[in-house]
Amino acid sequence: MHPLFPEHLHAFKRKLLGPMPGIKAQLGMCPNPRPGHQAYFEVEDTCLKAGVLVLLYPRENRLHLVFTRRTDKVDFHKGQISFPGGRQEAGEGLEQAALREAQEELKVDPESVRILGMLTPLYIPPSNYCIYPVVALTENRPDFQPSQIEVAEVLEIPLDHLLSPQNVQREMWTIKKTEVEVPFYRFGEHKIWGATAMVLAELLEVVKEINSR
Repeated sequence: MHPLFPEHLHAFKRKLLGPMPGIKAQLGMCPNPRPGHQAYFEVEDTCLKAGVLVLLYPRENRLHLVFTRRTDKVDFHKGQISFPGGRQEAGEGLEQAALREAQEELKVDPESVRILGMLTPLYIPPSNYCIYPVVALTENRPDFQPSQIEVAEVLEIPLDHLLSPQNVQREMWTIKKTEVEVPFYRFGEHKIWGATAMVLAELLEVVKEINSR
């Protein structure tokens, strides 16, 4: 799938407007045991809300996604790999929050971004955040300029790499003195896990469904 092909764009947008793989797809990449079992719709009135940008763009004739490795200066999920995003501010929509955060973290120009739709929100119990994934694309690779405060590293990962089953792995980790089975997407030395992997799992399921038609 390439973002410049209109038939793929239309299929993607139609899929994002229809029934979604949802929580079932997300749980395929959920650590076991999961730190809490509430779904976003159970806590939507009380949780903090954040918009994250799931940004697709072409690079070297392959469709890519951008991720950031968080610094140790941020409040939550220090050192983890995530989509650009952050807390919704008063008076702004979730799409606006995702675009603003991508601009602050990576200098992505909001005017260059085309919104395709939303994935299923995800509740993160340890931080009490509901994240709302906004799927978008740019026709050209953005000139990423990472914030030194928030971004330790920019990761540009080909979509076909993430779709390859050999890059989905599991390990036993000790998290807060508890043995946890953690599924993750491997990219070189990096491991994409937790909420980011759960959001990514639903996106990849959407792509697979479109490509199977």
